[in-house]
Amino acid sequence: MEKIGNIICIHGKDLDSNIYIVDDIIFDTGTGENKDYLFSQLKEAGVNPENIKLIVNTHCHFDHVGGNNFFPNAKVAIHQDDADSLENYNKELTVCNLFGRTITRHDVDIRLKEGDHVGDFEVIHTPGHSHGGICLWDGENLICGDTVFANGGYGRPDIGGNIDELRKSLRKLNKLNVKYLFPGHGPWVNNGKKHIELSNQGI
Repeated sequence: MEKIGNIICIHGKDLDSNIYIVDDIIFDTGTGENKDYLFSQLKEAGVNPENIKLIVNTHCHFDHVGGNNFFPNAKVAIHQDDADSLENYNKELTVCNLFGRTITRHDVDIRLKEGDHVGDFEVIHTPGHSHGGICLWDGENLICGDTVFANGGYGRPDIGGNIDELRKSLRKLNKLNVKYLFPGHGPWVNNGKKHIELSNQGI
């Protein structure tokens, strides 16, 4: 666990996505398979799970939404283009079939779209890894799900995504002056703009 500014950062365990918390908002929740680990990290950070009021899923894949049921007091927000895949439990588009996993909470309370705001963050629609992938941007920090990773990486487009959409999304992010990059997997990094530029060069 690490805190950068007001963002609490928890490394994903096993297949879990990274998890980020700002105030009473949690961004992604992992697979749901490592509750003890996650709750120990939350305790270390001084976060009571019962006080989480909003879950923002960066996309509908099981490794980002599987822990939603850990936070029964929280509403679930996800982009409108991924909402049906979660609500209707599409095993292919949540990639549960591919990994032999299941998810137990499927409700969606808020269907996000480009330009919406979540706390201090603006929603940027970045399809390509999934149809409804999003990043969250506060003018300095980018919580980017599986759209882009550190050191030139980017999300697989072959599991319900589209390579051409992903290229457009990476070009969109390349226009931002990102200081800290908070991806869905791997390390969070300073000088995020450089890492996004590397991803644009590699795709």
